[in-house]
Amino acid sequence: MPSSSLFLLPLLLLLAASDYSTAKISPHSSLMDRRADSIAVVGTASRFHDALRSGDIAEVKRLIASDLSVLEGGEVETRAQYLSHHLAADIEFAKAVRSERAIVSYASQGAVAWLVSTSTAIGKFDSRDINSVGAELMIMSRAQKTWQIRAVHWSSQRRQAP
Repeated sequence: MPSSSLFLLPLLLLLAASDYSTAKISPHSSLMDRRADSIAVVGTASRFHDALRSGDIAEVKRLIASDLSVLEGGEVETRAQYLSHHLAADIEFAKAVRSERAIVSYASQGAVAWLVSTSTAIGKFDSRDINSVGAELMIMSRAQKTWQIRAVHWSSQRRQAP
């Protein structure tokens, strides 16, 4: 199963486990809209990571907002800085190192959503052994029917050898 499917699986299981018998769905209910939004938000994050793995820069550009902020390693980058400085390294890393992601939490309020996930990365990059755990916070906003990534915060640390 591709890692993007593993990323979506916890949310889909959560949605499937919802108690439909007590839900009162009406034309005025936003329950279905919230579920559709949650799936779309997780799908946007998954497409972003898939685009990194495949080196699809055009897709990355479509998914990130013009006012994107990337927070990593104590630095803050704008969209332009990310695209010109950091993106190429992220693509090379994503291609070289196998990473597994899991959703920790999802929340939304109106046209804003935030998704928290964790990851493990194992492999080799630039002749270095990689064995790390990470956390990611993505903040997205909905413009019409599309979700765009507004901010990403990444943190990671090496795992201790067993």
